[in-house]
Amino acid sequence: MQYEIAARLISFFTIFLAMACWELITPARTLIIKRSIRWRSNLSLLVFNTLILRLAMPFSAVWLASYCASNNLGLFNHLALPSSLEIVLCVLLFDLAIYWQHVLFHALPFLWRFHKVHHADIDFDVTTGNRFHTIEIILSMLFKFLLILMIGPSALAVVIFEIILNGMAMFNHSNIELPAKIDRYLRWIIVTPNMHRIHHSIEQKEHRRNFGFNISIWDKLFRTYLENAALDTKHMIIGLDEFNKANNQKLISMLKMPFASHQSNQTKL
Repeated sequence: MQYEIAARLISFFTIFLAMACWELITPARTLIIKRSIRWRSNLSLLVFNTLILRLAMPFSAVWLASYCASNNLGLFNHLALPSSLEIVLCVLLFDLAIYWQHVLFHALPFLWRFHKVHHADIDFDVTTGNRFHTIEIILSMLFKFLLILMIGPSALAVVIFEIILNGMAMFNHSNIELPAKIDRYLRWIIVTPNMHRIHHSIEQKEHRRNFGFNISIWDKLFRTYLENAALDTKHMIIGLDEFNKANNQKLISMLKMPFASHQSNQTKL
């Protein structure tokens, strides 16, 4: 799709700016570290990951989807479904797969080494949604490639899912205040910031819950849903015990974090 990059960039900056402004107007929590310091680190990691991914991967997910369509690879390339139904089903299947990927990144020690970079953020705002270690980004992309080969989604379905995933990650990681009634109703369908903030609690029994990124039903269906944390989400402690210092929020520290000599006491689910 020739407009893929433009569509993704426009959606990213639109949602990012919207969430950033919302955070300034009605913040849910008082940030511990100065915003300019964290944003510089988290956004630098995002740019670094984007460049490395472009260099490391010989082709994109959209290209692979087009290749599968041309060669009748994957389930949906053998089914005559209306395009709108195919897109909805593909988005749901991809979202379910990403849910289980997230569970595995917590359950398997090797994967947790990289995923803990995301959880080591001691604040919680729109930039947290794009804070992932480079190795995790590469592994996640390889997993998406496998899904594309199996499912055979259209290139349009892949673009739509990627835009939804990235946009929802910024939304449900944002430091915005939602009225309790609206939050309660939204949770029937999507993952809200209050719901996902529990997943970033310093308490292990809480950050091993609420794994969903987009649709909230997976956590409820697979019994990983936690409605409320022990502390109100405005006052709960965010992050990891082993990386609770400000100097752990620098770009170099985040890249080195999976290889640090001391390890988290994260346990299997």
